[in-house]
Amino acid sequence: MSASLPRVAIVGATGAVGTELIACLQQRRFAVRDLKLFASERSSGKRLAFAGQSLPVQPLAEDAFNGVDIALFSAGATRSRRYAPLAVRAGATVIDNSSAFRMDSAVPLVVPEVNPDRIAENRGIIANPNCVAIIAVVALWPLHRQFGIRRVIAATYQAASGAGAAAMEELRDATRASLAGERFEPRVLQHPYAFNLFSHDTAVDAVTGSNEEETKVGRELRKIMCAPELRVSITCIRVPVLRAHAIALNVEFEREVSPEAAREQLRAAEGVRIVDHVERNHFPMPLEASGQGDVLVGRIRRDSSDPSGHSLSLFVAGDQLLKGAALNAVQIAERLPPSGIAPR
Repeated sequence: MSASLPRVAIVGATGAVGTELIACLQQRRFAVRDLKLFASERSSGKRLAFAGQSLPVQPLAEDAFNGVDIALFSAGATRSRRYAPLAVRAGATVIDNSSAFRMDSAVPLVVPEVNPDRIAENRGIIANPNCVAIIAVVALWPLHRQFGIRRVIAATYQAASGAGAAAMEELRDATRASLAGERFEPRVLQHPYAFNLFSHDTAVDAVTGSNEEETKVGRELRKIMCAPELRVSITCIRVPVLRAHAIALNVEFEREVSPEAAREQLRAAEGVRIVDHVERNHFPMPLEASGQGDVLVGRIRRDSSDPSGHSLSLFVAGDQLLKGAALNAVQIAERLPPSGIAPR
């Protein structure tokens, strides 16, 4: 390989997002000089396939990033806070999938279809947004750019993948047990998961009544869209779906907008695929969103409760592990300079 190709590291390589990062690099033919895989001590010694090779998984250490150009982090906020600055000091550009740096004013929060120019502003760390924020903003941005969004009211239908591989396995196990008439005690999530849905399992703020997930999404949408006055009300719900989140969106615009005008903007938008077949009652579904990178958008219609004509309702679905996490990170990496190091 050419000496100009970047050396890449993945932190959290054996997790649900980490394995998707490896697959995305390979499927998108992201050329690397070499790839290092890091995970916790219990995963040390495992080997994972990449580009015809069998690569060892190494335990994470403070000197792990010597010679690394791009470090893709997906190992939680605690590890990111500890190890991302070490990676930067070693000369790497970090693309972090955790919440650790998202609201840091010095760290770009990037969705390439929306604000790719922010990548060049990084000082060593680029934050990957919350999965719901990514999926929502891919659909909202082309509408905001054309019509101006004042307010978003949303309800999410979030898959097990958002809570990681262990939650996905719990959904499988709980469903098998329920179908067999057996008792199943939740291990990962707080509530029974099979044939059930419940409020997103993050702490609720006693003052605002919003949980941490809802608060994060609102803040991140404002930062990504550079819209500090954007009003956001969101209810986040976990549903018994393995992967791919769906979101019901009610959007108020600065001026009157027709469904036809919205479709025109969405049809031309990068990363969006319209699935809006009224005659067949066929609209975005997690099953069809899973395993591909587009955000599916449909149910595009006027809000009949707003006589001014300034509001539309729509329904979106996107793969949480891909566009909501791994794919977005790899798309950011693809836009870095050839060395993998953005100007500091």
